[in-house]
Order: sequence, then structure tokens, then C-alpha cells
Amino acid sequence: MLSRPLTLPLAIVLGLALVITLFPVFWIVMTAIKPPTDWNAAPAIWIPEQPTLVNFRTLFDPDAIREYGVGGVSQPATASVLGSIFASVIATFFSILIGLFSAIGLSRYSTMTKATPLVILSGRMFPPAAIAVPFVIIFSVTNVIDTYSGLIAIYVAVTLPFSTWMLKSFIDDLPREIEEAAMLDGRSRLMAHLTVTIPLVRGGLFATTMFIFILNWSEFMFALVLSYTNVTTIPVQLAKYVTATAGTLYGVQAALAVLAMLPLVIGGFMIQSHLARGMTFGAVKR
Repeated sequence: MLSRPLTLPLAIVLGLALVITLFPVFWIVMTAIKPPTDWNAAPAIWIPEQPTLVNFRTLFDPDAIREYGVGGVSQPATASVLGSIFASVIATFFSILIGLFSAIGLSRYSTMTKATPLVILSGRMFPPAAIAVPFVIIFSVTNVIDTYSGLIAIYVAVTLPFSTWMLKSFIDDLPREIEEAAMLDGRSRLMAHLTVTIPLVRGGLFATTMFIFILNWSEFMFALVLSYTNVTTIPVQLAKYVTATAGTLYGVQAALAVLAMLPLVIGGFMIQSHLARGMTFGAVKR
């Protein structure tokens, strides 16, 4: 693999790109530890002189912010955090389960054209706002709107093309002879895939799982239009921190955003070595 030497101009460009990329994260973290008096200060306060954890406490104790003379929030974030965890984990499980066997079928048994995976992925080419209203109507008629089952179903539907696409790339890298050898030893086709194929792609399976979880965890549009009172997630909860007296509670929003970013940052670092190959399968032949 060819590597380009790091020259001074390249280092400057990379440094500027890094600053631009990380500045929003820095600002959110700083806002999360600012007291309410620093939220709208002019000029802006970059690093608070008196950091506080009151914004994080307010997430689970709505009245904690009152010590600064700001009205408390309407409800704690506990339900939204648990709701996001529940919906994201269950939806990710079913998306990976269905996508895995779909990928095996496309990779090993499909007689369709090579464009079939692209056709599957085309389901993600529609903007969420374009298909949100039809889903609201369908879910209202079937009485699954504002339920976790409905939210999980839509999460699975919108992430399944990605899970199938990525997992197929990892399965394509495995020689068919390994599975055929297992079948010669007496295993059925299904057992050959369960005992040989899946263990050999566990690295890609883990990367795909983390990627799908990130998509589900950060999804906003469908969670907003398909939930009202019984179901809530972190992205929807972020939009609710507005009071009549103090306006937008930027510090509380930032605190919840920091908590929401943690699994995304950790998951991103864990899958970075697999993500590019999973999204560009077939571009390079070995």
C-alpha cells in the first residue's frame, strides 16, 4: 500500500479539517458544563470559569436547574434514554438477523444480476420526509402508531438495505470451497453457514451491527412523526428543552447530546477499519 509523506501544506490542511470537524463537539461539551448564566453570554464564553454538572443532573432531576433561577423541565430524560436503548437494540438485532440471511442468499444462491444489491439499497435513496406521511397513515390504520413495535418495524425497514449491502461484501470475500468442504463432512447447507460462514465473518458482522445501531440510535424523523406520548427517544427529547421563561435550555440540550454521542463515538472507533470496505464492496478485486 502506497503512503504519501506528510508535508507541511498537507499537515496544515489536515489540521484545519480536524479543527473544523471537532469544533462542534468541543462547543457541545463546553455548553454542557456551562451554568445558565453563560449560555447566551455576549461575547460567547468558550470555556466556563465555573464548570457545573447541573445540566446533567437536570436530565434526571427536572428541578435541579431551578437553583439558577431557571424553570425546571417538564419531564426527565430517563424514558427517552431507555426508549432509545430498547428500540435501537431490538431493531438492530432484527435488521442484522434478516440482513445476514439475505446477504448469504444474494452471495451464494442468487441468480439475479449484479445490480440486485443496488436495487435493494435504492430503498434508502428516498428522503425520510417523503415516506414519513405514508407510514403515519399505515401505522394509524393498523394501530401501531406511538408504539415501540411500530417504531422498531420502521427502524428495521430503513436499515435493512444497509445491513444486507454490508454483510454481502464480507461474505463475498469467503471462498465457497470452505462451505462446500463443511457439507462434504456431512453438514447441511444451513449448518454449514451457521458453523462456518458466520464465524468467519464475525468481524464484519460486528462492524455492521455497530453501524446499524448508530443509524437507529440517531434517527429523528420517524421517531418524531410516529411517536406522541407512549414512545420517546433521545433525538426527539432534545427538541423538547424549551421553556416559556428561559427559552431554549441550551445547557440541558448539550448535556443530553453528550450522553447521546458517547455510544456513537465508541462505536465509530470500533468499526472504522471495516466501514469503508463494507460500503464499497466489489470496487476492488483481490
